[in-house]
Amino acid sequence: MSEITYKQAGVDIDEGVRAVDAIKDAVRATYTPEVIGDLGGFGGLFSAAALKEMDDPILVSGTDGVGTKLELAKRVGNHASVGIDLVAMCANDIVTCGARPLFFLDYIALGALDAAFVAEVVGGIAEGCKQAGCALIGGEMAEHPGVMAATDYDLSGFCVGAVDRAQMIGPDRVGTGDVIIGLASSGLHSNGYSLVRRAFTDGLSDEELHSKTLPDFGAASDDVPDTSNTTTLAEALLAPTRMYVKDLLGLIKTFGADIHAAAHITGGGITENLNRALPKGNDALIKRGSWAVPPVIEAVIDAASLSEEEALKTFNMGIGLAIIVESECASKVLKQLGDDAVIIGKIIAATLPDSEPCVRYE
Repeated sequence: MSEITYKQAGVDIDEGVRAVDAIKDAVRATYTPEVIGDLGGFGGLFSAAALKEMDDPILVSGTDGVGTKLELAKRVGNHASVGIDLVAMCANDIVTCGARPLFFLDYIALGALDAAFVAEVVGGIAEGCKQAGCALIGGEMAEHPGVMAATDYDLSGFCVGAVDRAQMIGPDRVGTGDVIIGLASSGLHSNGYSLVRRAFTDGLSDEELHSKTLPDFGAASDDVPDTSNTTTLAEALLAPTRMYVKDLLGLIKTFGADIHAAAHITGGGITENLNRALPKGNDALIKRGSWAVPPVIEAVIDAASLSEEEALKTFNMGIGLAIIVESECASKVLKQLGDDAVIIGKIIAATLPDSEPCVRYE
């Protein structure tokens, strides 16, 4: 029997070496002083010396992926933005308890390794880490010939952060009368893309994705800065998830205990995420129409003929992060956040004192 090499079986070790060389600069650009060593070790090393400054340090971790948004990235040929998505989906989760993201690791599964492609994806991941203020200290690139098509890939990752227990925010701080402030999303972020593809993009050609703009579908909003005439569908649909780490940590630094809780609005929309930041016996009352819905989300809602109720539990609807604050400092919080923040509701007492929290609309 003639020799069958690993490369002939579908795994190219040499291309893997080239891929590592191609990402070194991007990865090193994310390093913080706590990073120990360099690429190539069996584990990522990160100094915990900074935790000594905390009275009761709590480690916080989060893991996620990008989901079927990757299918659009493959069609469009833009793979850097989903790298930012990957980091944002994890870092935005852990910051909601007040944790500062420390480091990130990624996992890339591919049908076949291509160094230039990996460099594009990891370049996006590195950019996301820089936006989140964390270090990319390791990862894995795994070829899966026979399991995935040569051009197929998937992403996942996890982030670890830390917060002093006394500085943690969460449901235990929330009370009746608190104000809910919404921070604008950059678009669809990384949720709802199975519906986006089925109702909106599956019927469009690749050329239409690259040439048509949102006004071609009647999507416009007087309350959102008008870039819809120059932004193609591909650009709007692949806009990376906004990173909220520096916004929220900046508020906690300025206002301390007056920042009570936060919710990252992801899959399930406002309806299924804001209640996770509430204690029993309290509900969130959200005022419809108090913020602008991005044109790209309007276009998908229209294409899918979604009811408002269904849309609110599917998409972020233009609010990527909801922050619950002491009512007396709400105006100051808005001033620090800037024009893309708005009061969207308040915390009210539930009908039954011990009932599970829920989101209501008015």
